[in-house]
Amino acid sequence: MTAAQRFRAGCYTLEGLNSFAVVIYFNYLYFYFRDWYGFDNQHNLELAAFIGLVYTISSWQAGKFAARFGYFTALKCGYAIMAVALLAGAQMHSAGWAIATACVTNVGMCLIWPTLEALVSEGAVAANAVGLYNITWAGTNALAYFIGGTLIEKFGYRCIFYLPFALMLLQLEIVYALQKRRPKVAAAEHSGEDRGGRMPPAMAGGTPAATPVRDKSFQQLAWVANPFAYIAINTLLAVMPGVAAKFHLSPMVAGFACSLWCFVRLGMFVTLWCWTAWHYRFAGLVAAFALLVLSFATILMAPFLWLLIVAQVGFGLAIGLIYYSSLFYAMDAHDSNSEHGGIHEAAIGVGNCLGPAVGAASLQFLPQMPNSGAAAVTILLLFGFGGMFVVRRMGKKSKV
Repeated sequence: MTAAQRFRAGCYTLEGLNSFAVVIYFNYLYFYFRDWYGFDNQHNLELAAFIGLVYTISSWQAGKFAARFGYFTALKCGYAIMAVALLAGAQMHSAGWAIATACVTNVGMCLIWPTLEALVSEGAVAANAVGLYNITWAGTNALAYFIGGTLIEKFGYRCIFYLPFALMLLQLEIVYALQKRRPKVAAAEHSGEDRGGRMPPAMAGGTPAATPVRDKSFQQLAWVANPFAYIAINTLLAVMPGVAAKFHLSPMVAGFACSLWCFVRLGMFVTLWCWTAWHYRFAGLVAAFALLVLSFATILMAPFLWLLIVAQVGFGLAIGLIYYSSLFYAMDAHDSNSEHGGIHEAAIGVGNCLGPAVGAASLQFLPQMPNSGAAAVTILLLFGFGGMFVVRRMGKKSKV
């Protein structure tokens, strides 16, 4: 293994550890607020919408920060902010302060994801970099969601603060080690890094991306689809404590039963990495969006546990293709620096905010209808589905 490959492996290690940590904290944060502060679906949706708004603004600015001050500076700041906020959150005993620490933790996280996306992708072949990146974070994401409920039952809710806190300290150590190794890598490869800390193609472990963009409209289609996918994801995570309560599931059993879609998404990422015939196929992308709408509504309104589990298969398949497409088409257009990573994450934040906000508003104004939130978000997803055809038609006209 060359010095460049070892450096790149270190970046993927950071990505996997960070994904595990943020899922343990953020996915189970809504169970924490339900059991400690009595939050119902509406309150959790309002919390998710607020956190999504913070994420949108912070991601956009974080990408610019990393481009200006360097990738390692951004990573150090991000991990330090998250560590301090998580440690503080573990000491809080009021909902207001717990929300404040969640928002600060979110700000720190926003400095990390765009930077890691840039580090692992810049100068590499798009298909290969996207595949490894997605498989890494999705694998530890699924594992964390699966075992998170068990950790809570064994060690209590404070573990969703202390375990991620310990992982932040570990990642800080790795960042410092990678930074010390960076000049040696540059010397070995006869290449240095620029002021922004960007990695030259030789250090990225691949050749410069050469795949032509066959249809620019696919990047726009993915930009439409991905925020709507996160509308569904963040709404689902926020109301999952309510879904678990409906079927009388403890946090541990909910982690087992409700993490299936994460493993399906991981499998989809592996499939899409190995099989590339889906590139620039509109039918595949629009079919994934249709499956997203159907499976989302089924998960939230399923009257039987078996139907909830089956629907997660469709949800994972749909989310997998939509997210993979968003990142691949952006990188295939050579949009792989930290500023574009910040825009990518900010678009996710828009979905994280909008879906729960619509769901919470529906429950506020239609409290007599327990499924009004799910229905309202499903209708919102249908508008996004129609928007796919509008973008596609506009793309065809622009080529005439």
